[in-house]
Amino acid sequence: MLGECGYADGPTHPFGHQLGLRIHERPYLTATATEPLEPGNVVTVEPGVYLPGRIGCRVEDTVLVTETGTEVLSAG
Repeated sequence: MLGECGYADGPTHPFGHQLGLRIHERPYLTATATEPLEPGNVVTVEPGVYLPGRIGCRVEDTVLVTETGTEVLSAG
């Protein structure tokens, strides 16, 4: 979606990561990630746009991976 708005080539931030005892844990959600997500994983989903020297914005949701898909845990 960010690419459709003209931000496909801008600075990127990892899309997210699993939450655990250390907050930032594997698996990481990146364009090159190969680790599978499993039911029970709780991950962040953090799309963002950054304009160097100007401004940046990131939206962060917490999501539970279930047997049938996902459940958003953060308040919307």
